[in-house]
Amino acid sequence: MTGSEIPPSFRLAYVPGVTPTKWVRIWNERLPEIPLTLVAVTAAEASDVLRGGGADAGFVRLPIDRTDLSAIPLYTETTVVVIPKDHIAAAVDEVSAEDLADDIVLHTHDEPRDWERPPGRPPNARPRPARRPPGGPPGELVAAGVGLLVVPQSLARLHHRKDLTYRPVTDAPESRVALSWPEDATTDMVEDFIGIVRGRTVNSSRGRTATPPQPKQRKRPDAGDARRKPAAGKSGGKTPRGGSGGPKGGKGGKGGKPRRRS
Repeated sequence: MTGSEIPPSFRLAYVPGVTPTKWVRIWNERLPEIPLTLVAVTAAEASDVLRGGGADAGFVRLPIDRTDLSAIPLYTETTVVVIPKDHIAAAVDEVSAEDLADDIVLHTHDEPRDWERPPGRPPNARPRPARRPPGGPPGELVAAGVGLLVVPQSLARLHHRKDLTYRPVTDAPESRVALSWPEDATTDMVEDFIGIVRGRTVNSSRGRTATPPQPKQRKRPDAGDARRKPAAGKSGGKTPRGGSGGPKGGKGGKGGKPRRRS
C-alpha cells in the first residue's frame, strides 16, 4: 500500500435515542476488514453532516430536506411528555395536548417535528440539544420545575432520572426514524449497510457480501452399477451356442429315440 492510499472505513452518524448496536454487530461480523466508526450528531445537524461528508450514512429523524439525500423510513416512535413524578399528569396513563395547555413545554432541537399547534406555553428559550450521557440539560430543567419536555419515547429514556417519569401524548405527531445518505454517494459500503438494516442475509442476491449461487453438479453414475446393468436389448445371462437358450433336446439340439427299459 502506498502512502496515498487510505484503507476503507465506514462512518455511521446517529441521533440521540437511536441505538445502532445490533446493526454495528452484524456489520463487524460480515465485514471485519472494514472498521465502522460511530458519529454522534443532533437531529438538527444530521443532514448537514451527511451533506458535508462527515458520515457515509446516518440514522436521522424525519422530516429532513431530501433534495439531495436518500432516506429509508425504518420505524415510528410514540411521542411522550417528560414530567416530574409529583406532577398531576403522573396520576394518569396518558395525556392530550390540551391537558398541557397551562404548562410551559420545552422542545429540544433534537426533535424537528411539525406541530400544527405546539402544546403548552412556550419557554423563553429552547433548551440545548440532547447529548449523551443521559440526564442532560433538558432533564435537569424538567426536574427543576422550569417546564415539561415533549419528545420521542427513546429520548425520554435518554433523559431518565429517578425524579422524572413520562406519559404518552395521544394527539401528538409520531416521530419517524430513517436511514439516510447522500444520493450521489451511494457506495458499495452504503449498499451493504442498507442490506443489513433491511434484514438481508449474508447470502442475499443483493450487495457485495452476497455469495453467488453455485452451479449444480450432475451426479455421476456408480461404476459398479454400470457394470451390473445390461445394455438395452441384451439378455442378462449367457446363451448356449447355436441359437436359443431353451432346454436341451428341443429343436436344434441332439435328438434320438429314448431307450427302452428291460
